[in-house]
Amino acid sequence: MSFTMFVTWVLAGVVAGVLAGLAMKRGGYGLKKDVIFGLVGAIGLSWIFRAVGLFPQAGIVAMAFVAAVGAVIPIGAQRKFWPTESAGEEKADKWWRWGLGAAVVAVVVWMTLGPVPQPAATAAVIEERTYAVTPASVKVQAGIVTGEVTAMKVAERIEKGSDRIVTPAKLTATLTLKNTSANQTVRLLDGKLLYIDAQGQPIKLEDGRTEPTLKFASYGSERLDPGQEATQTVDVEFPAEALKAKRLKEIRLAFAYIPSPFREETVNFAVSIGAGK
Repeated sequence: MSFTMFVTWVLAGVVAGVLAGLAMKRGGYGLKKDVIFGLVGAIGLSWIFRAVGLFPQAGIVAMAFVAAVGAVIPIGAQRKFWPTESAGEEKADKWWRWGLGAAVVAVVVWMTLGPVPQPAATAAVIEERTYAVTPASVKVQAGIVTGEVTAMKVAERIEKGSDRIVTPAKLTATLTLKNTSANQTVRLLDGKLLYIDAQGQPIKLEDGRTEPTLKFASYGSERLDPGQEATQTVDVEFPAEALKAKRLKEIRLAFAYIPSPFREETVNFAVSIGAGK
């Protein structure tokens, strides 16, 4: 139940109580009782209608009408079945009745002509814009280390409608490296990605963005024995300039590693097994 709905019920009850003494001067118990009867009837009947779902989407006019009918019922019943012998009400009651009526009218006018509440701001819808990378997979080789970069794509998060960039573009992929040597161990140090334009020059990232580097040690895959391979996820910054048509020509992956001799030796040692106990 909204605040406006409840205020409408209360105003209808108060108005009915105020008008009761003017329309039916005899038989009443005074302004206070008339207003109480009006409030009980307006709120009670309106609540019953709402509880049974008779006007779930009704406007303020329909709500006011139902509340007014509810307010009139107990006031009319009191005048009909339990009237007093009083010929009228006190002069002070009349002043209160007119004053309260004027206040109710002022509230109704304010609710009707007053400032319209602004709708609550809705959260912006954020969507992901994806750019295909062709080819999506490439094979690489550097000395005794070979590998493959797969599932490459570039994505940025933007605000729907305005196209305002919320999260700058990033390149994601899966990198697999393999040590093809038969007698050397490889220790991977780190790597770096460069975005090269058509003139062979690196495309720079915007100010404040992190250089696209790879840290193999953070993935626990820094050592590769002969024939061993390791896979890790690539998630690095991508320059906005490279998103322009025909601006990006190639991606260069530079990484450093330390090879060291790898030997396997066989050692025999004599043993014997004693009797079981």
